[in-house]
Amino acid sequence: MRNLVVLVICFMAIAPKLCAQDSIVLQFSEYLGYVKKYHPIAKQAELAIGMGQANLMKSRGGFDPKIEVDYARKEFKGTEYYDELNATFKIPTWYGIDLKGNFEQNEGDFLNPAETVPTNGLYSAGVSVSLGRGSWINERMATLKQAKFFREQTKADRDLLVNQILFDASLTYFDWLQAYRDSKVFANFLNNAQIRFVGIKKSALVGEIAAIDTVEAKIAVQSRALELEQAKVRFRNKSLELSNFLWLNDNLPLELQNNVIPEEDIAADIDNTLEILGKPLDSFTIDNHPKLRSLGFKIDGLQVDKRLKTNKLLPTIDVDYNFLTESPERINSFVTDEYKGGVTFQLPLFLRKERGDLRLAKIKLQDAEFEYDNAQIEIRNKVYAIYNELESFQDQNVLINDIVINYRVLLAAEERKFSFGESSLFLINSRESKLIDAVLKQNLVQNKYYAAKAKLFNSLAVNPENL
Repeated sequence: MRNLVVLVICFMAIAPKLCAQDSIVLQFSEYLGYVKKYHPIAKQAELAIGMGQANLMKSRGGFDPKIEVDYARKEFKGTEYYDELNATFKIPTWYGIDLKGNFEQNEGDFLNPAETVPTNGLYSAGVSVSLGRGSWINERMATLKQAKFFREQTKADRDLLVNQILFDASLTYFDWLQAYRDSKVFANFLNNAQIRFVGIKKSALVGEIAAIDTVEAKIAVQSRALELEQAKVRFRNKSLELSNFLWLNDNLPLELQNNVIPEEDIAADIDNTLEILGKPLDSFTIDNHPKLRSLGFKIDGLQVDKRLKTNKLLPTIDVDYNFLTESPERINSFVTDEYKGGVTFQLPLFLRKERGDLRLAKIKLQDAEFEYDNAQIEIRNKVYAIYNELESFQDQNVLINDIVINYRVLLAAEERKFSFGESSLFLINSRESKLIDAVLKQNLVQNKYYAAKAKLFNSLAVNPENL
């Protein structure tokens, strides 16, 4: 069952005195701050950082010192066949070199002669070196390097995830704001229609105008009331959509109260909140774009994998050399005349597995490089297109504002002519309908302008630090 907590938005760090008012303004910056801090997807993005750190810790485990102890004993019918103890301490290092110390103590009636050691045991200290495969890169080196790249990649991916959820939340807020503005438009014009109806009704009662005009005035009131009701439904639905992004700590969802309204004057606040203020086109750069950084670290990791697969074409040549002594407490007891060593050589005749792995590594690397080049062009062109949209919407806003002003002048003039008996209620309603359409279009153009700014924010993949 979904835990839905209906809380007054007063809990969202708004001063208590505001809660006593009829309406509470949910500011855009405050809203996005809560989204970034408490939304589950934003929290999920932070988990990616922890995953990268855990993966890095895991890969560093390949260089952890190790203690190995082998103990075996066999006794049958009163005879001790063997009692063998072999303890080793290993320290892996970077370039395929392992430092190790060893202690052996073996005894028994059927002991292998090669395993015969002094009564108090035999100590050894030596080194194991890979001269061929694994010399300049090996599995543990490659894993550690790739883990470091993966950690940085998760940071870039975190920025992308946070940016996307803030982008979606911003578009929802702008739609909520448009629905609120539209409902205010219909509320204002309903009030005007009611006032006009009362005046016309009084005029009809005294015989100044025809009674049929009251019917037309009443229809105008009813039409505006119907449009207002429809606008209220849209606003309530947009409020529910906005609630999808509002959460409290402990993953408790919020539902907006009916008295919560959006911040109307947000033109400057958008730039500051989304951190896109003062970013002219000539200063635009994508060098540090999170998506390109993520792909870049992915390519770095694939290059390490390619080097590893290339190294595996070499033969396996492992050299092991150990000094032997019965008295490890004396350094000079380790002499070159007493030692244990060996060489391991291995080379597949056709290297088909190794050559196939290398070919696959090259294909994956080339695929990632193609993806990087394509993303670079896509991001650049998308940002250029959004800058063009922003310039166009600035001009569109100026034009639609002038259109609204002119329609208001026409409506006022028609009402004045009507008061002198030189116009009709039909013309007033017609002028008013045109004005309503213009104001609604003004709200729509303004919303598209805000959405274009949000798209610029999304294209630049900004992760705001001030939220």
